[in-house]
Amino acid sequence: MPDSEAAPVHIDFVGDVVCPWCFLGWKRLHDAMARRPDLKPDIAWRPYQLRFEIPEGGMPYSAYMKSIFPDPAHRRAMDQRLIDMGAAEGLDFRLDLIAMRPNTNAAHRLIRWAGTMELGEQAAEAVMRAYFTQGRDIGDPEVLIAIAGEIGMNGADVKTALDSGQDKAAIDEECRMAAQAGINGVPFTIMANKVALSGAETPERLLMALDQALSG
Repeated sequence: MPDSEAAPVHIDFVGDVVCPWCFLGWKRLHDAMARRPDLKPDIAWRPYQLRFEIPEGGMPYSAYMKSIFPDPAHRRAMDQRLIDMGAAEGLDFRLDLIAMRPNTNAAHRLIRWAGTMELGEQAAEAVMRAYFTQGRDIGDPEVLIAIAGEIGMNGADVKTALDSGQDKAAIDEECRMAAQAGINGVPFTIMANKVALSGAETPERLLMALDQALSG
């Protein structure tokens, strides 16, 4: 079926850009969609903040991870499993490069603004790749401005919006609404407003859920 005749389908992907499982789930979702040329997916990134209390300037990554995974052996095993799973999907997790655990409000705002230019998917991908593969501090406004320029946005406009606090409260409220709706973990994917999946599911499982949603 030619792309012009592909059936549109809306997919909401609720995630946080510092969640490695979201990066994995995002890749798997796009891999799944690549297997269905009969569909024209409209994938919308929906913000979620795993930790609202992280200061705007962020906190050292090592201290943050130690606070939630105090057993170093367990953490190393967990990290290696994630690295191995990512490699199997073509993702290069360089957790050794991450120095800061940022507050993600500003990164979510960048993705929102990119979405108004139909660049939301590119922005989400670029932000997560910057963090997990390049070790860049995505809580730093200058880093976000640079990422914006890399995907074709106007860096000066992004700087003005970040400096003004534009949409900061709106992102926090959207994250709270997601939690109030019962989403207590990410990634969380909603197919065609009908079928939801929690976790970084495989492309096969995602396609099963999508077909279920479209047949309902």
